[in-house]
Amino acid sequence: MEHDDNSQRHVQITAHGGRADVAIDGKQVDPSAVKAYSISHLAGEQPEVWRDSAGRTDDVLDETTGRVVPLAPDEELVWDGLGAVMPFGRPAITQPFGGSVAVEPPTTDYQAVLPIDAPALRRDDVVRVAGSVRPGGPRDPQLIGRRFRFSDEAVGTYSVVRIVRVQVID
Repeated sequence: MEHDDNSQRHVQITAHGGRADVAIDGKQVDPSAVKAYSISHLAGEQPEVWRDSAGRTDDVLDETTGRVVPLAPDEELVWDGLGAVMPFGRPAITQPFGGSVAVEPPTTDYQAVLPIDAPALRRDDVVRVAGSVRPGGPRDPQLIGRRFRFSDEAVGTYSVVRIVRVQVID
């Protein structure tokens, strides 16, 4: 759908039990088209969700490094598909007294945006950005290959996406 950025659209969503009707400017829109549009325009990365089904109970102490590590790679792939990983908040730039600029430190929290049909994440699940399908290249090339640990319950769940907070692992 093309429109002038200065124009305003009236979007109405009406819930009926497990189904929703969507209208834009008074015209009915197929909810699956809204989902496809949202995912295709918001999601550009290919996140994967990995889960250590045994948790940390089978991990061992590496006496050389002093770290607890898995005996062998024991994570299993739970989901992969289109989604997005982006900073949770941007650094705030404010103008304090005297005109000098103060920059607050950036947060290490990110948010993962996953389709609603992706499985619910569990604490300590790992989200890995496997690649990008964006025509102009990845939104942030440094995210490719990075891993994030799921840290909170969903920040928000909407009719087409689930947004969860994740923290950088490596």
